[in-house]
Amino acid sequence: MSKRSTISPAGSRSSTATVAVPAAEEAPRRALHVNRELTLPLGEIVIRVSRSSGPGGQHANVTASRVEASFDVLASPSLNDSQRARVLARAGPRVVAVAQDERSQARNRELALARLSERLKQALAVPRKRRATRPTAASRERRLAAKRRRTERKRERRPPEDA
Repeated sequence: MSKRSTISPAGSRSSTATVAVPAAEEAPRRALHVNRELTLPLGEIVIRVSRSSGPGGQHANVTASRVEASFDVLASPSLNDSQRARVLARAGPRVVAVAQDERSQARNRELALARLSERLKQALAVPRKRRATRPTAASRERRLAAKRRRTERKRERRPPEDA
């Protein structure tokens, strides 16, 4: 746990505390399901809680309701080499998701883990190959008709030629 106190120029004191707890100790579920091929054990995800700036951080009984879930891509034994390369290229060496939407720390933990799962899923997605297609005859005709209309409109804007 790290604690920091600051004194503002007006003389008021504020303090913040950050606690880093392995996710496996605090969550009832044992793994984070990302997609069909990948399920991460919660021991690989670091959960940090701190005071929220929004709901939960401003009510009278202040709680550490902001949750930050982070996943170290390079240190994970759950990823194979191709998955690791894809996530590193698209999301970087550390994938982080933050939730401070709710007043409840437990609900924010669920949201942060869901957001982390979604980011990893997007980073792991293999884009489909584009199949080249020819334009249809009708689309070619529409394009040429539009060009003719545009040419005609510009021709009408020109000053008249004296012959």
